Amino acid sequence: MPTVPATETGLAAKLAAPAFHHIGWQPDVLGLSQPQWFWSLARFRFAYALRKVQNSAEIGNGVIMSFWSHVLSALLALVHILSDRLLEFVLGWYLGEHKRVAGPPSLEQQSLITKSAVELAQQIRERRLRSYDIVKAYCERIESVNRDLNAVVDGPFPEALDQAREIDRKLDEKEYSDEKLRRLPFLGVPFSTKDSTAVAGKLHTLGLLSRKSERSTTDAECVRLMRESGAIIIATSNVPEVNKWIESRNMLIGCTNNPYDLRRSVGGSSGGEAALIAACCTGFGLGTDIGGSIRIPAFNCGIFGHKPTSGAVNMAGCTFRTGKEKETMVCAGPMSRSARDLLPMMRVLVEPSLKSQLKLDEKVDLKRLRYFYVPSNGMAQCNPISRETERVMYKIRKHFEGVSGKDVRHADLPNTKLTGKMWRYWMTQEPANFNLLLGNGAELNPFVELFKKILGQSDYSMAAIYGLIDSVLPKEKEKLMREATAKCRKSVQELLGDDGVLFFHSSPRTAPFHYYPLIKFNDFAYFSLFNVLHLPATQVPMGLDSKGMPLGIQVVANPNNDRLCLAVAEELERTFGGWVPPFPLKN
Repeated sequence: MPTVPATETGLAAKLAAPAFHHIGWQPDVLGLSQPQWFWSLARFRFAYALRKVQNSAEIGNGVIMSFWSHVLSALLALVHILSDRLLEFVLGWYLGEHKRVAGPPSLEQQSLITKSAVELAQQIRERRLRSYDIVKAYCERIESVNRDLNAVVDGPFPEALDQAREIDRKLDEKEYSDEKLRRLPFLGVPFSTKDSTAVAGKLHTLGLLSRKSERSTTDAECVRLMRESGAIIIATSNVPEVNKWIESRNMLIGCTNNPYDLRRSVGGSSGGEAALIAACCTGFGLGTDIGGSIRIPAFNCGIFGHKPTSGAVNMAGCTFRTGKEKETMVCAGPMSRSARDLLPMMRVLVEPSLKSQLKLDEKVDLKRLRYFYVPSNGMAQCNPISRETERVMYKIRKHFEGVSGKDVRHADLPNTKLTGKMWRYWMTQEPANFNLLLGNGAELNPFVELFKKILGQSDYSMAAIYGLIDSVLPKEKEKLMREATAKCRKSVQELLGDDGVLFFHSSPRTAPFHYYPLIKFNDFAYFSLFNVLHLPATQVPMGLDSKGMPLGIQVVANPNNDRLCLAVAEELERTFGGWVPPFPLKN
């Protein structure tokens, strides 16, 4: 524990504590507003730096640099907080009053559509529920609320009802043996997937006007596997153009709205999927994740999402991937309202050759695990961690200290300040050419598209044009990025071993208003780090903040230790409640 400067003991030092996790301070959970928190932090940092100078016998360059680094850090925090508040005020005024998604019209429908996928599957097998009634309830729910959400690209599919009716008939007539039922863990349960993941016969637009009528001829491998497990596909959901943005907006469908506040972002790229799941329009969903594309929407929409170990799930049919790519950050994975659904879904999705390595059937003893946390990624481009986000980490740490009987230890990972640069570099190493994907095979000129956008003539969103411009900007230094990545990966792997779990903030703040990411977008680096490192990570909802928006945490482990992430996610759900409906529940 560091020595506290005498001039700053007391309340101000306590208020500043969250910013000093990196030197071992414990967070002090106090009910104060962000302006109070900031000014105490700024005053503390300034006084702390000044005291270091005063106590130094010789004022050398190192001390002076330390002093100014604290001053600049405080000023940068001020810029972030003021710009964040300004954007919240302006966009809140522009987008109008708060409105959330409506609840189901009846208690009967509510009881059906709010159940977990595992619970639905069990009750279908036991004939306590009929698949037809469940599918019909979800289809009606989509028809009822999609006008507000704008999340569906294609669906609900009418043939889903026929498939459900046939499943009910076979169950009634006992055509399924016990062995067959064991091989159909999601029999009769509706699911959906993002538009960029191929579903045979359905629209496959990738959010592009040039593909508005394109349909897939085959299922993506993950969709095929879920169908083989007995699940019924009922819809496909909205994405940003070619999946490359942190908000689900395109010129074809428009912008998808957050069920908790229709003015706010669902994230991207699996944003339409997260919105449908959170609003109870589907039993569960499939997403893909190359820079947080499962976890950002899961966080913004208050659901569970798991990014598996790289290569664990075959990517064939997802955004034109073949499934044979060796070096890629992208993964397909499960999304659901309940943590209990994730492990059974992973058992369905994982490549047969990797099942023995992932040991998904092996029981996890939470008391024997070692737990670590990182209070901040250290990136100056990111917002400061908010007070309510700090509280989430504090509660989690205290709980798992009780579970394990040991401290949840602070982890100091090298090079996390370079996360944004590392991810940008590794995106250039991906087998997919995103410029060509965006042009549907044609090379696009970013400056021509920008000029057309100014004239209102472009077929692409501003976010897509950002991506085009980025492609012609100077590249990251390859040697530096590869060395930084290797050092960070080695540090994490040595720290966690086969029995370690890392808690990592999902984002410094909860879901922003629409358009906010066009101004401030670097917070996604909290998610993209684990794509760079090829680590499994589970996004876990942790209640709502003072604005009624979902809070959350990421649970991370070493490669092939997905089961540790999923077991900890289930424990967090049991303890803190998990998903909170975006509408009032009927009694």
